[in-house]
Amino acid sequence: MSEEQTVSLVDVLKEDEELEEEASAVLAGSDSDHCSYPQGYVKRQALYACNSCRPKGGEAAGVCLACSYKCHEGHDLFELYTKRNFRCDCGNRKFTELQCKLHPEKEEVNRLNKYSHNFFGVYCTCSRPYPDPEDQVEDEMIQCVVCEDWLHGRHLGRVVPDCVELQEMICELCMNKNPFLWTYAAHLSVPGAAVQVKEERDADQSNTNLPVKEEKGDEVIEPSCKRSREEVEPSCRLMELQTIGQKRVQSGAVFWPSGWRSKLCSCTTCKECLSEAGLSFLLDESDTVLAYENKGKTNEQRQQSHDPLMSVLDNLNHVQQLEIIHGYNDMKTELKDFLQRFAEEGKVVTPDDIRQFFEQQSRKRRRDDAGCFYPT
Repeated sequence: MSEEQTVSLVDVLKEDEELEEEASAVLAGSDSDHCSYPQGYVKRQALYACNSCRPKGGEAAGVCLACSYKCHEGHDLFELYTKRNFRCDCGNRKFTELQCKLHPEKEEVNRLNKYSHNFFGVYCTCSRPYPDPEDQVEDEMIQCVVCEDWLHGRHLGRVVPDCVELQEMICELCMNKNPFLWTYAAHLSVPGAAVQVKEERDADQSNTNLPVKEEKGDEVIEPSCKRSREEVEPSCRLMELQTIGQKRVQSGAVFWPSGWRSKLCSCTTCKECLSEAGLSFLLDESDTVLAYENKGKTNEQRQQSHDPLMSVLDNLNHVQQLEIIHGYNDMKTELKDFLQRFAEEGKVVTPDDIRQFFEQQSRKRRRDDAGCFYPT
């Protein structure tokens, strides 16, 4: 008989703290009270797709964080994490029976928004929901920098490297749509082994829209990014890398280390090339999800620094401030020790236990107050 897996209260508290920190990183970078529509196509924001409001067979649509709270409370929402350059659709033509409560006056459609199958609740090349009730395999989902789709680690066509949370990933499909990226990959990407057999990928999906590579023996014809070498500026970093001729296997997703964007060529010709491909954001370090999350954490810390309790403390004298702070810290320490005992003994904390704890705190405070001598 196998032993039943147990989780201590300390583990639960630690996991809750990690989830709260992760949520703060994503949500604190977006406004939870005001619709983002007036800001236009926001550089990056948390987005949701409402399955309850979208008519059957209707168009893809996305709503901002505030609208997900105020206009779609209790609805069936697909969490899209973050997307770049998106304008809130809430209440526009795509929502036939819904008017936005926060910003009712909107254009019929946001023509510059980009949509994917994520807005219909499916992800990856396998087009499955997340979480997937039929998938028994434990696997992480990783977002592609370019298409912003989420892919299972086992469907990337390569081994997922360590410290993946500090790296950016471009999926194989996006690499092949922009072949000049393979030149950069040969010099800048995180080393790793490609997976020989790609699991669970339908044949009609694995080769869709992939350009054919022309090969002569071992020689791969490098993409010129729609220009001849004569047209390239003398200081072009991409041309220098092409001249070196270093090669790598052009298959599978590519992982990039921190700071790799700063090493891309920013000459006039390369900028035009990136603009034509819709990839100008690759030259922007602040476009990264990590930069957005750090901004969210900073905003959260700034909000916490304006806590109402701190405003009250500002109106007290120094002695009163110290008494309140010491009292708060003592209670927090005692509560942690109190819960720790339950965790170590494997006991369940009941409402009566919590009530008893605060009654003890109240009695202790009365004893302390009775023993104090206040000079007149």
